[in-house]
Amino acid sequence: MPPYHIRKYQDSDHKSVVDLFSRGMKEHIPTTFCYMLMLPRILLLLLGVPLTLLLVSGSWIVVLLSSLILFASLWLLAKHSWEKYLVKCLHTDMADITTTYLSSHDSCFWVAESRSQIVGMVAALSLEKKQKKQLWLRHLSVSLEHRRQGIGKAMVRMVLQFAQARGFTEVVLSTSVFQYAALALYQDMGFQKTGEFFFSIISRLRKSPIIQLKYCLTSAQEEDL
Repeated sequence: MPPYHIRKYQDSDHKSVVDLFSRGMKEHIPTTFCYMLMLPRILLLLLGVPLTLLLVSGSWIVVLLSSLILFASLWLLAKHSWEKYLVKCLHTDMADITTTYLSSHDSCFWVAESRSQIVGMVAALSLEKKQKKQLWLRHLSVSLEHRRQGIGKAMVRMVLQFAQARGFTEVVLSTSVFQYAALALYQDMGFQKTGEFFFSIISRLRKSPIIQLKYCLTSAQEEDL
């Protein structure tokens, strides 16, 4: 038997779920920062500004201070994006998980539990379209200490099985370009990229789109669930 089990969310899980979700979001800050450092325009900025100041002032102290300010600004920019998203979620759907996800027959929220601790989570929310019945996979997260145990894959499979049982035609989701492991997991399980978009001017400037994915619940794929 696996060292965890998946069950429906309970109100008593709220603090643990919020903590898990918050830690997961904050993990993306260093990745975002490093991604930004590799952008040509950022590299040009990091090299050009200190060099210009050196030529104008002739002071290496000014160069050092300007470099520190630039790096600190980039870190705060990376941090701001994730913290803004975190605050938004905690004040909307994550504020009352029971009402958002468990008050409807076609939505759900699961947690993975190991030794009485919440180590994973995933949500599914019904989306009504004109010609398609879509299920929105949201907030997949696994604690750092419990990764590579198949928890993420098991939770995605839980959502797919739920969608199949409820008669959904598609499972859709969005993930950031920085979430490399999650993106690889989804694509490995059969999700296909359908598009991408920029959620803000900042994300467009740093070329970090949100990736949209879709899983079509055809009879051939249902046999593999």
